[in-house]
Amino acid sequence: MTATKTRERVRPDIQRRDLHFNIDSSLPRYWHSGDPWISHFFNGLSVMFPDGERFFIDSVRHYRDRIEDPKLLEQVRGFIGQEAMHGREHQEYNETLQALGLRVDVLEARLRKLLKFVRENAPHQEQLAATCALEHFTAIMADVALRNPEVFENVHPVYQALWRWHSIEETEHKAVAFDVYKAMFPGRKGYLRRVSTMASTTIMFLWRILRHHVHLLRQDGQLRNLRSFARCFRFLWIRPGFLRKMIPAYFAYYRPGFHPWQHDNRRYVEQWKASYDHDATLAARS
Repeated sequence: MTATKTRERVRPDIQRRDLHFNIDSSLPRYWHSGDPWISHFFNGLSVMFPDGERFFIDSVRHYRDRIEDPKLLEQVRGFIGQEAMHGREHQEYNETLQALGLRVDVLEARLRKLLKFVRENAPHQEQLAATCALEHFTAIMADVALRNPEVFENVHPVYQALWRWHSIEETEHKAVAFDVYKAMFPGRKGYLRRVSTMASTTIMFLWRILRHHVHLLRQDGQLRNLRSFARCFRFLWIRPGFLRKMIPAYFAYYRPGFHPWQHDNRRYVEQWKASYDHDATLAARS
Protein backbone atom coordinates (compact mmCIF):
# COMPACT_ATOMS: atom_id res chain seq x y z
CA MET A 1 0.00 0.00 0.00
CA THR A 2 1.34 3.44 -0.94
CA ALA A 3 1.94 6.14 1.65
CA THR A 4 -0.94 8.22 0.20
CA LYS A 5 -3.44 5.34 0.44
CA THR A 6 -2.23 4.52 3.95
CA ARG A 7 -2.70 8.13 5.02
CA GLU A 8 -6.21 8.19 3.56
CA ARG A 9 -7.24 4.96 5.30
CA VAL A 10 -5.70 5.56 8.72
CA ARG A 11 -6.40 8.93 10.29
CA PRO A 12 -7.37 8.30 13.90
CA ASP A 13 -9.04 10.99 15.95
CA ILE A 14 -6.51 12.70 18.19
CA GLN A 15 -7.99 13.58 21.55
CA ARG A 16 -6.42 15.97 24.05
CA ARG A 17 -6.69 14.29 27.48
CA ASP A 18 -6.09 16.53 30.46
CA LEU A 19 -4.69 13.97 32.91
CA HIS A 20 -2.65 14.81 36.02
CA PHE A 21 -0.39 12.06 37.37
CA ASN A 22 1.04 13.90 40.36
CA ILE A 23 4.53 12.44 40.20
CA ASP A 24 6.23 13.45 43.45
CA SER A 25 9.03 12.44 45.80
CA SER A 26 6.72 10.26 47.89
CA LEU A 27 6.83 7.65 45.10
CA PRO A 28 9.64 5.08 44.98
CA ARG A 29 13.01 6.46 43.86
CA TYR A 30 13.67 3.34 41.77
CA TRP A 31 10.19 2.98 40.38
CA HIS A 32 11.04 0.46 37.64
CA SER A 33 11.79 -3.00 39.04
CA GLY A 34 13.47 -1.39 42.06
CA ASP A 35 16.45 -0.87 39.77
CA PRO A 36 18.54 2.35 39.49
CA TRP A 37 19.88 1.86 35.96
CA ILE A 38 16.51 0.99 34.38
CA SER A 39 14.65 3.73 36.26
CA HIS A 40 17.23 6.34 35.27
CA PHE A 41 17.13 5.27 31.64
CA PHE A 42 13.48 6.34 31.49
CA ASN A 43 14.11 9.33 33.76
CA GLY A 44 16.70 10.52 31.24
CA LEU A 45 14.10 10.31 28.47
CA SER A 46 11.66 12.31 30.59
CA VAL A 47 14.20 15.14 30.92
CA MET A 48 14.02 15.65 27.13
CA PHE A 49 10.27 15.95 26.85
CA PRO A 50 9.15 19.38 28.11
CA ASP A 51 11.49 21.41 25.89
CA GLY A 52 11.41 18.79 23.17
CA GLU A 53 7.61 18.83 22.98
CA ARG A 54 7.62 22.64 22.73
CA PHE A 55 10.06 22.37 19.82
CA PHE A 56 7.79 19.83 18.10
CA ILE A 57 4.74 22.06 18.56
CA ASP A 58 6.53 25.11 17.16
CA SER A 59 7.93 23.27 14.14
CA VAL A 60 4.48 21.97 13.14
CA ARG A 61 2.62 25.17 14.05
CA HIS A 62 4.87 27.14 11.69
CA TYR A 63 3.12 25.46 8.72
CA ARG A 64 -0.43 25.42 10.11
CA ASP A 65 -1.66 28.33 7.98
CA ARG A 66 -0.46 26.59 4.81
CA ILE A 67 -2.33 23.33 5.43
CA GLU A 68 -5.28 22.97 3.05
CA ASP A 69 -6.54 19.55 4.17
CA PRO A 70 -9.18 20.12 6.89
CA LYS A 71 -8.68 16.65 8.40
CA LEU A 72 -4.92 17.19 8.70
CA LEU A 73 -5.54 20.63 10.21
CA GLU A 74 -7.80 19.00 12.81
CA GLN A 75 -5.09 16.47 13.57
CA VAL A 76 -2.53 19.24 13.98
CA ARG A 77 -4.75 20.82 16.64
CA GLY A 78 -4.96 17.46 18.42
CA PHE A 79 -1.21 16.96 18.12
CA ILE A 80 -0.51 20.36 19.70
CA GLY A 81 -2.95 19.66 22.53
CA GLN A 82 -1.48 16.25 23.32
CA GLU A 83 2.13 17.43 23.18
CA ALA A 84 1.32 20.34 25.50
CA MET A 85 -0.09 17.88 28.07
CA HIS A 86 2.98 15.64 27.75
CA GLY A 87 5.26 18.59 28.36
CA ARG A 88 3.33 19.65 31.45
CA GLU A 89 3.30 16.20 33.06
CA HIS A 90 6.95 15.52 32.33
CA GLN A 91 7.88 18.92 33.69
CA GLU A 92 6.35 17.89 37.01
CA TYR A 93 8.14 14.53 36.73
CA ASN A 94 11.46 16.32 36.15
CA GLU A 95 10.87 18.67 39.07
CA THR A 96 10.50 15.59 41.24
CA LEU A 97 13.87 14.30 40.00
CA GLN A 98 15.36 17.66 40.86
CA ALA A 99 13.83 17.51 44.35
CA LEU A 100 15.52 14.13 44.80
CA GLY A 101 18.89 15.85 44.29
CA LEU A 102 19.53 14.65 40.75
CA ARG A 103 20.26 18.10 39.16
CA VAL A 104 18.21 17.67 36.02
CA ASP A 105 18.32 21.45 35.66
CA VAL A 106 21.83 21.07 34.22
CA LEU A 107 20.55 18.70 31.54
CA GLU A 108 17.54 20.88 30.79
CA ALA A 109 19.75 23.95 30.35
CA ARG A 110 21.99 22.12 27.87
CA LEU A 111 19.01 20.87 25.88
CA ARG A 112 17.42 24.32 25.88
CA LYS A 113 20.65 25.82 24.54
CA LEU A 114 20.81 23.22 21.76
CA LEU A 115 17.20 23.79 20.72
CA LYS A 116 17.67 27.56 20.79
CA PHE A 117 20.61 27.15 18.39
CA VAL A 118 18.52 24.94 16.07
CA ARG A 119 15.60 27.39 16.10
CA GLU A 120 17.87 30.32 15.25
CA ASN A 121 20.06 28.62 12.63
CA ALA A 122 18.27 25.69 10.99
CA PRO A 123 15.77 26.23 8.15
CA HIS A 124 12.16 25.57 9.14
CA GLN A 125 12.08 22.57 6.81
CA GLU A 126 14.94 20.99 8.71
CA GLN A 127 13.27 21.73 12.04
CA LEU A 128 10.13 19.97 10.83
CA ALA A 129 12.21 17.07 9.46
CA ALA A 130 13.91 16.74 12.86
CA THR A 131 10.49 16.67 14.49
CA CYS A 132 9.43 13.87 12.12
CA ALA A 133 12.58 11.93 13.01
CA LEU A 134 12.13 12.31 16.77
CA GLU A 135 8.41 11.55 16.53
CA HIS A 136 9.39 8.33 14.77
CA PHE A 137 11.67 7.46 17.68
CA THR A 138 8.94 8.10 20.25
CA ALA A 139 6.41 6.17 18.14
CA ILE A 140 8.57 3.05 17.83
CA MET A 141 9.49 3.21 21.53
CA ALA A 142 5.79 3.39 22.30
CA ASP A 143 5.03 0.48 19.99
CA VAL A 144 7.66 -1.76 21.59
CA ALA A 145 6.30 -0.90 25.04
CA LEU A 146 2.71 -1.58 24.01
CA ARG A 147 3.49 -4.82 22.17
CA ASN A 148 5.58 -6.15 25.07
CA PRO A 149 3.74 -5.71 28.39
CA GLU A 150 6.84 -6.89 30.27
CA VAL A 151 8.49 -3.54 29.47
CA PHE A 152 6.41 -1.98 32.23
CA GLU A 153 6.04 -4.96 34.53
CA ASN A 154 7.23 -4.41 38.11
CA VAL A 155 6.65 -0.67 37.72
CA HIS A 156 4.96 1.57 40.26
CA PRO A 157 1.30 2.02 39.12
CA VAL A 158 1.49 5.82 38.83
CA TYR A 159 4.61 5.75 36.65
CA GLN A 160 3.12 2.89 34.67
CA ALA A 161 -0.04 4.91 34.02
CA LEU A 162 1.95 7.96 32.91
CA TRP A 163 4.20 6.09 30.51
CA ARG A 164 1.30 4.05 29.11
CA TRP A 165 -0.74 7.22 28.49
CA HIS A 166 2.25 8.86 26.81
CA SER A 167 2.83 5.77 24.65
CA ILE A 168 -0.80 5.67 23.55
CA GLU A 169 -0.88 9.32 22.56
CA GLU A 170 2.45 9.07 20.73
CA THR A 171 0.82 6.25 18.78
CA GLU A 172 -2.32 8.27 18.02
CA HIS A 173 -0.43 11.24 16.60
CA LYS A 174 2.61 9.44 15.20
CA ALA A 175 1.92 10.52 11.59
CA VAL A 176 0.90 14.16 12.09
CA ALA A 177 4.29 15.86 11.73
CA PHE A 178 5.13 13.41 8.94
CA ASP A 179 1.94 14.25 7.02
CA VAL A 180 2.57 17.98 7.43
CA TYR A 181 6.10 17.49 6.11
CA LYS A 182 4.89 15.45 3.11
CA ALA A 183 2.25 18.07 2.32
CA MET A 184 4.80 20.89 2.44
CA PHE A 185 7.79 19.10 0.86
CA PRO A 186 6.71 16.35 -1.55
CA GLY A 187 9.00 14.64 -3.98
CA ARG A 188 12.60 13.50 -4.09
CA LYS A 189 14.14 16.60 -2.52
CA GLY A 190 11.77 16.39 0.43
CA TYR A 191 12.59 12.69 0.85
CA LEU A 192 16.36 13.29 0.78
CA ARG A 193 16.13 16.05 3.40
CA ARG A 194 13.87 13.85 5.57
CA VAL A 195 16.25 10.86 5.64
CA SER A 196 19.45 12.89 5.92
CA THR A 197 17.95 14.74 8.88
CA MET A 198 17.00 11.41 10.44
CA ALA A 199 20.62 10.25 10.19
CA SER A 200 22.01 13.36 11.90
CA THR A 201 19.18 13.47 14.45
CA THR A 202 19.83 9.83 15.37
CA ILE A 203 23.41 10.62 16.40
CA MET A 204 22.28 13.58 18.49
CA PHE A 205 19.39 11.70 20.10
CA LEU A 206 21.38 8.61 21.07
CA TRP A 207 24.21 10.74 22.44
CA ARG A 208 21.70 12.76 24.49
CA ILE A 209 20.13 9.56 25.90
CA LEU A 210 23.55 8.26 26.95
CA ARG A 211 24.58 11.60 28.43
CA HIS A 212 21.39 11.92 30.47
CA HIS A 213 21.61 8.35 31.70
CA VAL A 214 25.21 8.69 32.87
CA HIS A 215 24.54 12.08 34.49
CA LEU A 216 21.61 10.76 36.54
CA LEU A 217 23.49 7.63 37.60
CA ARG A 218 26.50 9.68 38.66
CA GLN A 219 24.33 12.13 40.58
CA ASP A 220 22.68 9.20 42.33
CA GLY A 221 25.95 7.40 43.15
CA GLN A 222 24.88 4.39 41.05
CA LEU A 223 27.21 4.62 38.07
CA ARG A 224 29.43 1.79 39.35
CA ASN A 225 26.57 -0.46 40.35
CA LEU A 226 27.55 -3.33 38.06
CA ARG A 227 24.70 -5.58 39.10
CA SER A 228 22.19 -2.90 38.12
CA PHE A 229 24.12 -2.27 34.88
CA ALA A 230 23.79 -5.96 33.99
CA ARG A 231 20.03 -5.91 34.65
CA CYS A 232 19.64 -2.79 32.53
CA PHE A 233 21.71 -4.23 29.67
CA ARG A 234 19.53 -7.33 29.70
CA PHE A 235 16.36 -5.23 29.78
CA LEU A 236 17.43 -3.04 26.85
CA TRP A 237 19.12 -5.59 24.58
CA ILE A 238 18.09 -9.15 25.55
CA ARG A 239 14.78 -9.56 27.33
CA PRO A 240 12.45 -7.84 26.71
CA GLY A 241 15.04 -6.10 24.50
CA PHE A 242 13.46 -2.64 24.55
CA LEU A 243 16.06 -1.02 22.28
CA ARG A 244 16.85 -4.14 20.21
CA LYS A 245 13.24 -4.49 19.12
CA MET A 246 13.19 -0.91 17.82
CA ILE A 247 15.85 -1.55 15.17
CA PRO A 248 13.73 -2.92 12.25
CA ALA A 249 11.12 -0.16 12.65
CA TYR A 250 13.85 2.48 12.81
CA PHE A 251 15.31 1.49 9.44
CA ALA A 252 11.86 1.37 7.82
CA TYR A 253 11.88 5.18 8.01
CA TYR A 254 14.49 5.34 5.24
CA ARG A 255 12.25 3.72 2.62
CA PRO A 256 11.08 6.22 -0.04
CA GLY A 257 7.47 5.05 0.32
CA PHE A 258 7.45 4.94 4.12
CA HIS A 259 4.47 6.14 6.14
CA PRO A 260 4.06 5.69 9.93
CA TRP A 261 0.65 4.06 9.58
CA GLN A 262 1.95 1.29 7.35
CA HIS A 263 2.36 -0.33 10.76
CA ASP A 264 -1.21 -0.13 11.98
CA ASN A 265 -1.16 -0.57 15.77
CA ARG A 266 -4.39 1.25 16.59
CA ARG A 267 -5.57 -1.81 18.52
CA TYR A 268 -3.38 -0.79 21.44
CA VAL A 269 -5.08 2.59 21.55
CA GLU A 270 -8.46 0.86 21.71
CA GLN A 271 -7.27 -1.52 24.41
CA TRP A 272 -6.04 1.43 26.49
CA LYS A 273 -9.34 3.26 26.03
CA ALA A 274 -11.08 0.21 27.50
CA SER A 275 -9.00 0.63 30.68
CA TYR A 276 -9.04 4.44 30.57
CA ASP A 277 -11.06 4.77 33.78
CA HIS A 278 -8.32 2.94 35.70
CA ASP A 279 -5.58 5.26 34.46
CA ALA A 280 -7.79 8.32 34.88
CA THR A 281 -8.39 7.35 38.51
CA LEU A 282 -4.65 7.08 39.11
CA ALA A 283 -4.10 10.39 37.36
CA ALA A 284 -6.70 12.11 39.46
CA ARG A 285 -5.37 10.90 42.80
CA SER A 286 -4.62 13.65 45.32
